[in-house]
Order: sequence, then structure tokens, then C-alpha cells
Amino acid sequence: MRIGELARRTGTTPRALRHYEQAGLIASARAANGYRVYEEGAVVRVSNIRYLLGVGLTLEDVAAFASCLDGHMPARVPSAQGLAIARERLAVLDARIAAQTEARDRLAAALAAQSAVQSAVQSAVQAGVQVAAQSGARGGGEGQPA
Repeated sequence: MRIGELARRTGTTPRALRHYEQAGLIASARAANGYRVYEEGAVVRVSNIRYLLGVGLTLEDVAAFASCLDGHMPARVPSAQGLAIARERLAVLDARIAAQTEARDRLAAALAAQSAVQSAVQSAVQAGVQVAAQSGARGGGEGQPA
């Protein structure tokens, strides 16, 4: 199949496929007209590459999973290097999640504090308006004792 069909069937772009090929993750033959031609198995291989990229691995990382790319990935045993890379990436993601959760909690606390201050100011303003209204009702206008 030609590059456009492979791209369509795998939900990627011809440019990405050329990039995967340059990285040594997929291979193609050349037709007489110079076009790239891929075997049917490239569909599964590219789908698996995209899956691994989608979980946060880099193309360099994906190369460590070469033994798993041509079939149903969960049924394949990755190399020791592949497992180490996956564990490293998971640790990085966990650290990022923890940092983002901490930042979120700080922002939520700051907003809650601001909301409390705003409520206190509104209450004070309302209390001041009520006092002024009561003073005016007793005949004490501005500048006059109540």
C-alpha cells in the first residue's frame, strides 16, 4: 500500500510515517515510480507506535519496544530496556501529576482566601449602609449628631 493509504488507515500523516521510517521504526520498499510501498503488517506496527507515543514515550523510547510492534502489544513481552523506559516515564508522569496537583491546591486556596476577603468586605459595606440608614431614619443627617 502507498503512504497515503497507510496514513489514512492508521490515523496519522504521511509526514509522520516518513519520520517513523527515518527513525528506523518502519520500513518501505520503492515502487518503479519511486513511491514508498508498505506491507499490510505496517498498519499494526504504526498503530502500536502511535499507541506508545500516545502514552508519553518518545520515538527513541519506542525503538526499545521493537519486538512488540508487530502484533498485539499486551500479548508481547517487552525487553528489559523497554520495561525500564516505561517505568521511568511513569515516574516522570507521577511527578508531573503531583506538581500539578500541588499547584492546583495552592491556586484553590488562594481563590478561597480571596473569596473570604471579598465576603468580609461586602458584609462590612452592608453593615455600614445599614448604620447610615438607621442614622438617617433617626433624623441625624450628614454632619449632624444622631
